[in-house]
Amino acid sequence: MSFVESSPAVRTRLSRTTLRPALLTAVALAFLALAAVPVHKELYTTIARAIEASPLASIVGLVAEKGPLVLVATFSVLAIRSWLHDHRALRILVAGGAGAVVAYLTSELVKLVITEPRPCRTFDGATVLECPEVGDWSWPSNHSVIAVSLATACVLAAPRIIWLVAPVAVLLGFSRVGGGVHYVHDVLSGFALGVLVVTGVTVALLALVDRLYLLLPEQFVRAG
Repeated sequence: MSFVESSPAVRTRLSRTTLRPALLTAVALAFLALAAVPVHKELYTTIARAIEASPLASIVGLVAEKGPLVLVATFSVLAIRSWLHDHRALRILVAGGAGAVVAYLTSELVKLVITEPRPCRTFDGATVLECPEVGDWSWPSNHSVIAVSLATACVLAAPRIIWLVAPVAVLLGFSRVGGGVHYVHDVLSGFALGVLVVTGVTVALLALVDRLYLLLPEQFVRAG
C-alpha cells in the first residue's frame, strides 16, 4: 500500500467570498439578538400564542422536533458526494463538522453559566411543545445552534447549497419560538454562535485536516 508523500494539489482555504459573508452574517445575527432582548416578552407571546391557536401548530411542532434530521441527512449526503467527487469540499466539511461539535458544546456551557429560564415556565399559557424540565435552560437555543452549525459547514464546503440549508435552519430555529420553548433572542443568538464558531474552527483546523489527508492511501486521494 502506497501513501501520498507530497502536499495536496491545492492547499485547502476558504475564499474571501465565502468567509466574509459568514462573519458578517454572524455579526448581523448578534445585533438582531440584542435588539430582540428589550421586547422579548412581546415577541414570544405574539408568536407562540398565535401558533398554538392556529392550524399550523402540528406542522410547527413537527419541524421543531424533526427538523434537525433534514440537516443531518443533507450533511451526510454532501459528505458522501464530496468523498466521491470533491476532496477539497470534503476536507472543509470535516473541519466544519468538528466546528459544529464545538459550537454545541459551547452552547451547553453558556447555558450553564447564564441559566435563563424557559419562557414556557415564565409565562402562563398553553404551548405547542411540552416545556422542558427545570434546569434545561433557554439561552441560547441548542436546536438553533445545531441547525445553523450544520448548515454553515455545508455552505462553507459547497456555497450553492445555501438555498437549501439556510431556509431549513431558519424554519427550525423559529419553530422553537412558535413551539413555545424559546425566545426570539435565544434563536438568533444560537444562529450567531453557530455561524461564528463553525467558521472560526473550520479556518483553524483546515491545515490539520490537510496534514491528515496526507496519511490517506493514494487510491483514496486519487478517487477525489
